Amino acid sequence: MRAFKFVIPIMLLVGGFGWMKLSKDFQDVPELSRFFIIIGAMLVSGIISYFLFPKDEGEKS
Repeated sequence: MRAFKFVIPIMLLVGGFGWMKLSKDFQDVPELSRFFIIIGAMLVSGIISYFLFPKDEGEKS
């Protein structure tokens, strides 16, 4: 359940902001390369956020 609350929205935000930044400032980079850069950034941010956020955010000890 943690993936739906934190990981996927973070991945989508990273993808959206990355696409905007690459499209605006780095137009010389080919479209396919930009796509692969965005996919890589989304995967890395998803992996980091998966391990960063707690598994049981609802339970307090």
